[in-house]
Amino acid sequence: MNDEQLLRYSRQIMLPEVDMEGQQALADAHVLVVGMGGLGSPAAMYLAAGGVGHLTLADDDVVELSNLQRQILHSGEDIGRPKVESAADTLRALNPEVGITTLQRRLDQDALIEQVLKVDLVLDGTDNFATRFAVNAACVAAGRPLVSGAAIRLEGQIAVFRPDLPDHPCYACLFPPSDDQRLSCSENGVLAPVVGVIGSLQAVEAMRLITGFGQDTGTWLTLWDARTGDWQRVRVPKDPECPVCGQHAASS
Repeated sequence: MNDEQLLRYSRQIMLPEVDMEGQQALADAHVLVVGMGGLGSPAAMYLAAGGVGHLTLADDDVVELSNLQRQILHSGEDIGRPKVESAADTLRALNPEVGITTLQRRLDQDALIEQVLKVDLVLDGTDNFATRFAVNAACVAAGRPLVSGAAIRLEGQIAVFRPDLPDHPCYACLFPPSDDQRLSCSENGVLAPVVGVIGSLQAVEAMRLITGFGQDTGTWLTLWDARTGDWQRVRVPKDPECPVCGQHAASS
């Protein structure tokens, strides 16, 4: 690293959990962020600011006025622009050293797997179950870690799924595809800082995976209620009958 990089990332390098080795691991990492909305905004900004070497941004939507309450990657001047373009401009201004690839299209399953195979891990910041199931299936197929977040109304949740490790559950073990898929921010509302909290935690988990600090203690779903400020953690077991990662998944 040159002197400018050492100064830029000095506060992270001071941490024994990161140090020079961890900072170099961040610089060498490639992360796919799916969704440039309320969750993807803070997550991508912290990943870029923290020195992740390459970000691939995927979103087929354009910026609308109703997005600006919580999607902090975008401004009023970006209304009508593709979200990935607006996001890329913001992130390059934040840290010009970060490489950025933009995907302004809806990815089918084959395209998702192709993109997931190119990266070290995936961060899902989408707001609908159909896309979450598709991203999860691609991560299972490619054997890539998935940092999944969700927020609605005054509640948020986050979990890290490790299909790259044996006997670990996937997103579909926790939320089977038959579950209610109607909940979304556009239909139920969300308090702006709630997505900021969860998106920031997604960045923390992604950087923890990349740098390697912290021990693997299984898969946990972390829940936060902004009404009370209470946090809960629930262990997520692997479902042997899961249609995505279970024992009969390959033949189903």
